[in-house]
Amino acid sequence: MNLALFGRTVTDSMLPYLQEFILHLEALSESTLIYKPFYDMLDGRIHFAKAPAFFLQDADLHGKADFICTIGGDGTILDAATLTVNSRIPIFGINMGRLGFLSSISKDEIIPAMEDIYAKKYTLENRTLLHLHGQENLFGGFPYALNELTIHKSDLQTMLTIRTYINDEFLNSYWADGLIVSTPTGSTAYSLSCTGPIVTPGSENFVITPIASHNLTVRPIVIRDDTTIKIFVEGYGEDFFVAMDSRKEKVKSGMELIITKADFSVRLVRFPGHHFFKTIREKLNWGLDARN
Repeated sequence: MNLALFGRTVTDSMLPYLQEFILHLEALSESTLIYKPFYDMLDGRIHFAKAPAFFLQDADLHGKADFICTIGGDGTILDAATLTVNSRIPIFGINMGRLGFLSSISKDEIIPAMEDIYAKKYTLENRTLLHLHGQENLFGGFPYALNELTIHKSDLQTMLTIRTYINDEFLNSYWADGLIVSTPTGSTAYSLSCTGPIVTPGSENFVITPIASHNLTVRPIVIRDDTTIKIFVEGYGEDFFVAMDSRKEKVKSGMELIITKADFSVRLVRFPGHHFFKTIREKLNWGLDARN
């Protein structure tokens, strides 16, 4: 069994945990496969007993990796998801950040997680993605989002008018700073900070959440994920921004955006004892009371 190691940044505080992880990985695997830009950041700071192999894109992983292990936070998992369009290699994340809904393995749990992987003590969860169909080649070869698609005004605009249709039926004209369309995975991200509901994985829903709506009675709405969402954006400026997870592009006013459920999913590894309700209790401090 082989793991591909993926990361975006390295800090000094991460190095002791990464060294322990690399030594353990080399002892269990025939070879170590690592994202080349991440290796370049580690070169000279981490000792490799064996010369690693490298990858840069999805095609480099075919037949060479059984899992992708990300080092960082949830954003690192979102970046790694772009490498699994064709391979559908399962992903698990070691959280070196703070919150970490997706990267649920703490840096102190690295070795037990590795042992669970090799002992096959895990389950796989299929996570839905959004697919953006635009009039231009937006986001290149990966117009997909695991968390959310966000429409947001530019700095110079006062607000946007966002006309939204569900299966060609008019839903609403949102007068707002923006609009979020999120998957269940993304319901604990940006949408949550804009008062959107938490939706459990696998619930087959999307959430539409306005950002700073100018109509106070407008609230988030939950819809089925087999619907087609059409959005027309107008504003006082010529451009607005569309973001898919951590990637952002500028779009001209008046463009039609069509959002559907992607025809593939991202597979995340779930370890024993790491369940969704337990995660949100711990990450959001549910039930935490000074009186207890």
